[in-house]
Amino acid sequence: MAKYLLLKHYRGAPAAVNDVPMDRWAPEEISAHVQYMNDFAARLEKTGEFVDGQALAPEGTWVRYDGEGRPPVTDGPFAETKDLIAGWMVIDVDSYERAVELAGELSAAPGAGGKPIHEWLEVRPFLAAPPTTSDCAFHG
Repeated sequence: MAKYLLLKHYRGAPAAVNDVPMDRWAPEEISAHVQYMNDFAARLEKTGEFVDGQALAPEGTWVRYDGEGRPPVTDGPFAETKDLIAGWMVIDVDSYERAVELAGELSAAPGAGGKPIHEWLEVRPFLAAPPTTSDCAFHG
């Protein structure tokens, strides 16, 4: 089994077919979307393919280490981050093909008017082992 991260983006991906922003959906449209996501996760729990998933709040803060004995430096939230990633799901499947199949299904969650969004989802494999210097973009 291999783990994959399915990323839902607010922006940055090609436009969805049903490209109406969620803040313009009716409450029942949001409820239907959330129910679809919950039903999808419950089905994958039964097959043992679901690991975890969460929607993300729009708020966020960047944090960095600023030296021994000093408090962390904070800044943000940054619009480019909060508007980019809407949520994620981690799946554990037998193959890349299965990960793509499930991402395609998840892309059909209903949106405005109850019609499938057909949004683009990013499928990213988890590293099976720590990267080596030859795997990194910055080395040498």
